Amino acid sequence: MNKKKAVVSLGHEALGYTTLEQWDAVKVTAKTLADLVEADYQLTITHSNGPQVSMIHKAMTELRRVYIDYTPAPMCVCSAMSQGYVGYDIQNALRAELLSRGISKSVCTILTQVTVDPYDEAFYEPTKVIGRYMSREDAETELKKGNYVIEEPGKGFRRVVAAPKPIDIVEIDAIRTLADADQVVIACGGGGIPVIEQNHALKGASAVIEKDSIAGKLAGDLQADELIIVTGVPTVYRDFGGEHQDAISSMTAATAKELIAQGEFEAGTMLPKIEAAIAYLERNPQGRVLITSLDTAADAVRGKNGTVITAC
Repeated sequence: MNKKKAVVSLGHEALGYTTLEQWDAVKVTAKTLADLVEADYQLTITHSNGPQVSMIHKAMTELRRVYIDYTPAPMCVCSAMSQGYVGYDIQNALRAELLSRGISKSVCTILTQVTVDPYDEAFYEPTKVIGRYMSREDAETELKKGNYVIEEPGKGFRRVVAAPKPIDIVEIDAIRTLADADQVVIACGGGGIPVIEQNHALKGASAVIEKDSIAGKLAGDLQADELIIVTGVPTVYRDFGGEHQDAISSMTAATAKELIAQGEFEAGTMLPKIEAAIAYLERNPQGRVLITSLDTAADAVRGKNGTVITAC
């Protein structure tokens, strides 16, 4: 029997929010991923990096404040750093977990770049908040550099960057080759490093890419059998947090679009996951999407939990 190819998208809950939290969290996450490997899935894994890239950006900015000769790291470099160290922790934890179960399988991280359109509307209205709280003086310095900042009353100012739509995954051929060879691949971490193509050269963009968006694209590019989105809740709900909250065990892409139009899914949390599911299913109508939490994922792939979304 051919193995099922799945793209697994890991949220913040699977990684923690600090370096120490991440060391502990990935050990738990590795058990769930190993369960999927034992269930005969070939995995391509992508992950969030919001807290990690913000931490790196803050550290590099503070380093520049203390040591004037240091050059501040641009967002694309911070994104690359976060991909490297998050991937490092996941691949080592998963490799150890697989070996403890008698499974010898290569797990590797691919530093992944994703092209974006320099004229994407997101560059004109940045929305992604990153980095430390700043004083008004520091915020004015950022504005003079051409960056965007917002004020959070009572707390200070923070930098915001664009979240453009992904166009192409630059390293997709390498990812596909490893996936076809039944290797576990970690790729497109944090949405991938956003780059703009200029005369055959790739130039880093001051932006971040929505990780759910890239998960849907990655699953579509690989023609994966399943897209498994791991988040903080065991299932998708109608009226989430309200008095009429109701779990959705399954729905079609058409139903998902209707619920989006009704405003059922919150922007920045569940909405991008549903949109990623629809985008994937439009490219691979034979596939299916599973949205669930980390601790229910093993049951969810057996139909005992989670929300399944199909094309029809």
